[in-house]
Amino acid sequence: MITDFRNKTAVLTGAGSGFGLECARIGARLGMNLVLADVQQDALDKAVAEMQGAGAPVLGMRVDVSKADQVEALGAATLARFGAPHLVFNNAGVGSGGLIWENTLQDWEWVIGVNLMGVAHGVRVFTPMMLEAAKRDASYQGHIVNTASMAGLLNAPNMGIYNVSKHAVVSMSESLYQDLALVTEQISASVLCPFFVPTGITASERNRPVDKKADAAATRSQLIGQAMSEKAVSSGKVSAAEVAQKVFDAVAANQFYIYSHPKSIASVQVRMEDVLLGRNPTDPFAHKPELGVELKKALRA
Repeated sequence: MITDFRNKTAVLTGAGSGFGLECARIGARLGMNLVLADVQQDALDKAVAEMQGAGAPVLGMRVDVSKADQVEALGAATLARFGAPHLVFNNAGVGSGGLIWENTLQDWEWVIGVNLMGVAHGVRVFTPMMLEAAKRDASYQGHIVNTASMAGLLNAPNMGIYNVSKHAVVSMSESLYQDLALVTEQISASVLCPFFVPTGITASERNRPVDKKADAAATRSQLIGQAMSEKAVSSGKVSAAEVAQKVFDAVAANQFYIYSHPKSIASVQVRMEDVLLGRNPTDPFAHKPELGVELKKALRA
C-alpha cells in the first residue's frame, strides 16, 4: 500500500479525460510525478498543461495502449525520466455495444485491443520494473490499478463485446494480485469496477483507428445500445472525480475491489447465485421490467 504519495511517480493511461484525468489532478495535488498517456493528442496536451500549471513534474506521451511497442516506449521513457513508477493506472478503455453476433472483426480487434491488451501491455511492461525497484529498495511500495467495469462482473444484454473485455480485465487483475502476493509484500494490485459514470466513454468512436473502422454502417442494435449507454452514463449521479478519490483511497488501504456504486453489488450476488445453483441467468431487467420491454420492442421492430 502507498500512504504517502508525495514525490512518488504515477503512470496513468487514458489521462486526457474521465478517471485518468481526475486521478492526475489528485496526483498533482498530492505532489506526485505524473506520466500521462492518451491516444487523443489535444486532450493529452491540455491535461499536461493543466498538471504543469499545478506545479507537478509531468511527462506526456501519445500512446495507443493496444500497441505493444508504444506501451514499451512509455515504460522506457518513464524509467528514464522518473525511475520505476509507484502507481500504475491501466485505465484507457473504449465502449461498444450491440448484439454480440453483429460485432465485426474490426469491433473485436478494437475493443479487445484497447480494453484487454492495453491492460495486459501495462502489466507486462511496468510490473517487472516495479519488482526490480522493490528488490533494490526495501522501502519501495508500488500498486497497480486496472480499470474494468461492473460489466466485468455482470453480463448486461446488448453489450457483449464490452462485457467480454471487462470480465477478462477482472480475471487478469485477480491473477495479478495473487501472483504478486507470491513474490513480494511491497507491490499489490486493485481492479476498478465503475458503473454508469460520466467519463466520455460513450464517445469512444472519436478515437477509433482508421484500420479498425467497421466496414458497414452501425446496426439497429448498436445504435440502440449507444443511445441507452449515453442516457445511462449522462444521468450518472457519481462523478469521475469521486471515483478517482476512491482509487487513491483504495491504494492507501490496499483494497482490491473498487466500486463506484456499492449498491450494484446486489446484482453481482444474484449472478453468483445463478452460477452456484446452476440456474439460468436471471433477467437483468427484473428490477425495472419496463426497460426490458422497451429494449425487446426496439430490437424486434
